[in-house]
Amino acid sequence: MPDAEREREQRRLAQETKNERHMWWWLAYFLFGIHIVAFVMIYAVLHAPK
Repeated sequence: MPDAEREREQRRLAQETKNERHMWWWLAYFLFGIHIVAFVMIYAVLHAPK
């Protein structure tokens, strides 16, 4: 039985690592997107007709 339990724990850790990696990629894309939006808004404000 300990082997099956160890296998289950290994699978859980592998899935957790995968989920964590996905979370970091999502966060990176999200922050990058926020910066793109901010730069576009700054550009729009600075180039708005007076």
